[in-house]
Amino acid sequence: MTTVNTLEQKRKPPVVVIQPSRGWVGLKLKDLWLYRELVYFLTWRDIKVRYKQSVLGILWAILKPFMAMVVFTIFFGNFAKIPSDGVPYPIFSYTATLPWELFAAALGVASRSMVSNSNMVSKIYFPRMIIPLASVMSSVVDFFIGFTILIGMMIFYKVTPTIATLWLPLLILLALITALGVGFWSSALMVRYRDVGYIMPFIANLWMYLTPVVYPSSMIPEKWRLLYALNPMTGVVEGFRYALLGTTQSVSGGMILVSSLIAIAVLISGMFYFRRMEKQFADMI
Repeated sequence: MTTVNTLEQKRKPPVVVIQPSRGWVGLKLKDLWLYRELVYFLTWRDIKVRYKQSVLGILWAILKPFMAMVVFTIFFGNFAKIPSDGVPYPIFSYTATLPWELFAAALGVASRSMVSNSNMVSKIYFPRMIIPLASVMSSVVDFFIGFTILIGMMIFYKVTPTIATLWLPLLILLALITALGVGFWSSALMVRYRDVGYIMPFIANLWMYLTPVVYPSSMIPEKWRLLYALNPMTGVVEGFRYALLGTTQSVSGGMILVSSLIAIAVLISGMFYFRRMEKQFADMI
């Protein structure tokens, strides 16, 4: 009898008790792993919905950074004569535009993610952090599609990759961490304040000009560069140029380190704030 009872207990499904939290709560990152399949399906859903009933489809992933590069080259490269650290301005700007578009797109969808998925949030239980996470992951596909143009430009301008290219995965991760951290803050705030939806595009546009996308960090006085690196996207953009184009005038290890620490701090604080507000989402959304 004891053996039979033991087998029956093992066959019973695990019981999850859902209780309201009080005060500051833990991150419960283990839940993200348990629901990893949901992350996959939500990511795939976001990718399909993005280009549904679109004439050009995934070509938008190429056209957006390419057209931005053309505009930057005409106005900042030709008319304003912005320096480009000794490399042709088109590839100089495109190499920065690509990670910036990844960050901006990920931030935009992450900020709107909770409101866009209000039906799911108010009806079923799952770790709410999955929604901004899946939104950010869906933006990676566009990045790799746009990266094919960069490879073609490197061949055209005869830019030879170096061993520094191995840093690219970490730089991509840094851009995603930054977008996800800010996305946790903005998505939680947007549930309560819909004004955030109108503010975020303005913040993203302003942020771009505070990031060395159309100009190099070498234009910033050297004594201010570490302060300038408090913008985590500074390290990402200049890291991309160093890894792919070999520019060394603007980037430094200290700059990337400062940007990385800020990005991690934004992510951790954003996760804690998101978890703090999570218990109110179903009521306010």
